[in-house]
Amino acid sequence: MSIITPQGAPSAAAATDHKLEYVTSCELPMPWATFQLHAFVDHASGKEHLALTLGAVNDGEPVLARVHSECLTGDALFSQRCDCGAQLEGALQKIAAEGRGAILYLRQEGRGIGLINKIRAYRIQDGGADTVEANQQLGFAADLRDYSLCESMLEHLDITALRLMTNNPRKVAALQKIGITVVERIPLILNRNPFNTRYLDTKASKLGHLLPMDGMERDADSN
Repeated sequence: MSIITPQGAPSAAAATDHKLEYVTSCELPMPWATFQLHAFVDHASGKEHLALTLGAVNDGEPVLARVHSECLTGDALFSQRCDCGAQLEGALQKIAAEGRGAILYLRQEGRGIGLINKIRAYRIQDGGADTVEANQQLGFAADLRDYSLCESMLEHLDITALRLMTNNPRKVAALQKIGITVVERIPLILNRNPFNTRYLDTKASKLGHLLPMDGMERDADSN
């Protein structure tokens, strides 16, 4: 586990001050525990975003959390081209084991380019490009996600500080830049396989993710 020190946030994740409206909540029984599911809407884009919480997250103590961008192919279709589904499941398992935590599920498919464009990018990757090159060939920046979406969600949930499960220091920096307190980064290194090795290596070499480059998953504490 790593204690956080501030870093410069990437321009691709620059905040645009989205204010989400809370809509409703319900119980959501899951394989690991019964979570509370909270629904929000961004009227500017029309997109709906979700939060999952377990336990008392509004007690003023830092909350074990993941800010997870939607990946339909990985989260729902079990794609092995990425590590997204494994990270979502792993985060849920860690929260359930601790009995307290939150996941902010942001509808920012394909690092912000959308589902159809992500599939177009996959097609380009089939021809030899890596994930960053494919986005660029389609005319997009490598990462277009906007983490200002988290502000309204955390404010509604009365969460004041995060112990963030991520391999991406730029995500930590982007959250800190908009005033969200991240007291700890917890590595979430999962599901390296023959289909996503180049993808993971590209995330490490071009996007700054703290991942091993040798195809072997090191002990998380070594990061």
